[in-house]
Amino acid sequence: MRIKVGFGFDVHQLKDNHPFVVGGVNLEHHKGAFGHSDADVLLHAICDALLGAANLRDIGFHFKNTDPQWKGISSLVLLKETVKLLKEKKFEIGNIDAMLCLEAPKINPHIPQMQENIAAAIGISVDDISIKATTNETMGFIGREEGVVAYAVCLIEKI
Repeated sequence: MRIKVGFGFDVHQLKDNHPFVVGGVNLEHHKGAFGHSDADVLLHAICDALLGAANLRDIGFHFKNTDPQWKGISSLVLLKETVKLLKEKKFEIGNIDAMLCLEAPKINPHIPQMQENIAAAIGISVDDISIKATTNETMGFIGREEGVVAYAVCLIEKI
């Protein structure tokens, strides 16, 4: 099959006075995502969608959270490395559709910059990257601002 779709999911714990990077954008907030890399939940979900579509396993397989090489690294680097893996298998990326779920901060003002960051890392048009955000209506760990979740789907094509 020439066209394939992939689905990605990621979740990160939020901690007080920790940097909050989403889509390669540093967000001003009293909490931030915690993880081995910069914990960019959006980019991790996108990487998993791309890797899954190409049958290349998942982000943890390629960028282990026990490997010091990836400690504190920008997830934009992980995304670029993911794209290299897809290109080695002769895939090109058609589009990405992603959803963030968090209570705060508001994401809408940052979406254009996130799209630009992702487009530059992947090498596709901003018009082929959709990012949306929603809250969890104050319910559960997301509603209590204990964590942040991202989902992503992508379309890739064998060239």
